[in-house]
Amino acid sequence: MKTMPQTSSQKIEGVIPPMMTPFHENEEVDYKAFVRNIERWNKEPLAGYLVLGSNSEAAYLTEHEKIKLIKLTVEHTPKGRIVLAGTGLESTKETLRLTEKAGFLGVRGALVLTPSYYHPQMTDSVLIAHFTYLADHSAIPILIYNVPRFTHVNISLDAVRTLSQHPNIIGMKDSSGDVAQLELFLKNVSSHFQVIVGTAASWYPALQMGVTAGIFAVANFAGNKLAAIQSDFKAGRTQQAEECYRKLLPVNAAVTATYGVPGMKYAATLMGYEGGYVRRPLLPLSNVAQQDVQTIFKKAELLS
Repeated sequence: MKTMPQTSSQKIEGVIPPMMTPFHENEEVDYKAFVRNIERWNKEPLAGYLVLGSNSEAAYLTEHEKIKLIKLTVEHTPKGRIVLAGTGLESTKETLRLTEKAGFLGVRGALVLTPSYYHPQMTDSVLIAHFTYLADHSAIPILIYNVPRFTHVNISLDAVRTLSQHPNIIGMKDSSGDVAQLELFLKNVSSHFQVIVGTAASWYPALQMGVTAGIFAVANFAGNKLAAIQSDFKAGRTQQAEECYRKLLPVNAAVTATYGVPGMKYAATLMGYEGGYVRRPLLPLSNVAQQDVQTIFKKAELLS
């Protein structure tokens, strides 16, 4: 196993956006818009950035595009904020190769999606072997990314418990939305292992359980609100925190379960960020869907 950086044991605290990737109308990456979004996020109370997450349309990016987006993220992230990169690919070999490149570019941790193409064979033993191999050979810390809505793989408690004992597997992002499962993870992992919540729908309950960090699609355009929920909760203003959280629930549902990435990017554009176009096979929102998002945002007091 390679030597781990000293930062691997530090806890992440705060809100992290899984950064959207703006595209031009011709579907080429709009790198200038990407940087402008970072510059705006730098003025918000965020903990850092996740480049190449699900909401980055990472599955549709070439390796060349991924490397350039990592470079730009690291280059424009101020000191004191963490940069994570989604490096999970279907094979262990290719995942490690991208993880090594991300680490060389200055990424502080790799968020690794569970392999899923052969999902009936993704048993505990397979996933444990996959993540253990990566952690043994990676110079940067590994975090597990559990998002069964996309992968149809929901990593088990036994697998997480075992993997949490590895010194170079420092945590996981659980985007299952299952609060009961989240609590089980929290109660059964090693002390150095951090469970990060991956859906804003679970943010307030997660804070009550002691979770300190979240990676949310909604943070692409409402990071201030999500950060305020945490700061209010920590300050004992729990009613205020819960009220804000409840207002954001329909917003989160709209830009995740209902309209997905096209909805998230349209919402970001509504809020003054540069969402840009989506890349096919995704399609932009219809006019009817756009009106629905606007109505939801007005009810949540995000738009006047």
